[in-house]
Amino acid sequence: MTSLVSVIVVGAGCRGEIYSKFASIHPERMKVVGVADPRKFARSKLQQQHKIVDENVFDDWHCIVERERFADAVAICTPDSLHKGPAVAFAKKGYHILLEKPMATTAEDCVAIVEACTKSGVILSVGHVLRYDPTIHKIKELIVAGVIGDVIHIQHLEPVGFYHFAHSFVRGNWRNEAESSFVLLTKSCHDIDLIHDWAGARRCLKLSSFGSVSHFRKENKPAGAGMRCLDCSVEKVCPYSARKIYLDRVKQGHTGWPVSVICPSSLPDIESVTEALRTGPYGRCVYECDNDVCSNQVVNMEFEGGLTAVFSMVAFTKEICKRKTTIYGSKGELSYDGHDVCVFDFLTQSSIKHTVQDNTPSVFAMSGHGGADYHLMDAFISAVANNDPSLIRSGPEETLLSHLLVFEAERSRLEGRVVYIGDGSQS
Repeated sequence: MTSLVSVIVVGAGCRGEIYSKFASIHPERMKVVGVADPRKFARSKLQQQHKIVDENVFDDWHCIVERERFADAVAICTPDSLHKGPAVAFAKKGYHILLEKPMATTAEDCVAIVEACTKSGVILSVGHVLRYDPTIHKIKELIVAGVIGDVIHIQHLEPVGFYHFAHSFVRGNWRNEAESSFVLLTKSCHDIDLIHDWAGARRCLKLSSFGSVSHFRKENKPAGAGMRCLDCSVEKVCPYSARKIYLDRVKQGHTGWPVSVICPSSLPDIESVTEALRTGPYGRCVYECDNDVCSNQVVNMEFEGGLTAVFSMVAFTKEICKRKTTIYGSKGELSYDGHDVCVFDFLTQSSIKHTVQDNTPSVFAMSGHGGADYHLMDAFISAVANNDPSLIRSGPEETLLSHLLVFEAERSRLEGRVVYIGDGSQS
């Protein structure tokens, strides 16, 4: 019988709450026994959801590491720039770690986290949830099985979604590099990680990247537009209207993401959402924000053996994060449309659609990653319960390698040159 895994949640925001839901679905496998968050509303909400005793509720994670270890694992869901401190400290205390992506906001901090976990002998799982998506995992299985032969070229698109980008990367927490980090890391390290995984054992040799802040700039502000959407004369004809994105949704009874994010100290309702839009960052005109992260970016990569890959991230899309992928092989072509995987065989000139059955509970299926959050937690809890790191698809070494590629790609964009991996030379 699998043992019960006790978990402390550090950072009780959106991601911390989602991961902790696994305990509600499988109380025989996981129990949330502690929470740390500086926001009283967030930590109290999680405490109530999981009946956490008062002595295990903290406003600062440092208080936890000062105590004797009282759980098997910790889920670290703090802001991106605050990952290294708790990750290293909890590893030294012997806690197994689920670390929300990205690992950290500098390459040096990523290395320090991996070294701490390796030295302490604890399991580290990074929240690259797409690795655990059943349909996306099918792509990996088909590549390994040789269904399309040798992989020659990969094209991968992340359509962020027009209002998702406005919410998170123009008005929200990831809009400004100084407060968070660059968007290729905060949003798309998932995708570089997938490409790196699909390339298998072949090492990336060189890469280049281009991108910029498009459209969401002061000079593109419509004539007559106000500073805030609730006081704007052209709001009705603006697709990025905060009234449309938040207030209209809550009026229709929708209080989940993204509405839940803008009311950090209360449950969202018409009154609290209206107040948030009048006074908080999410009510600002998208053309008057302090955003400086790319709204579109491309990364070109060459791996050993001549494999090439192109990744594109774009804000201005209908689809919300429904990745599109085409992988060209020597024996066939694999395509993924965000729903199904289809393989065209060159020899038979026939196509086979691979539809994956998914048993994700509905509470996770609505979390924004198509159920991948559930499968990430399933793997992590199983790995800890059985002391089996092989169950982790996004462990320390492979995650570090893909993160380092992300940092190199951004260096290429900033310096305007091809970056050769590992030798420091330039084009």
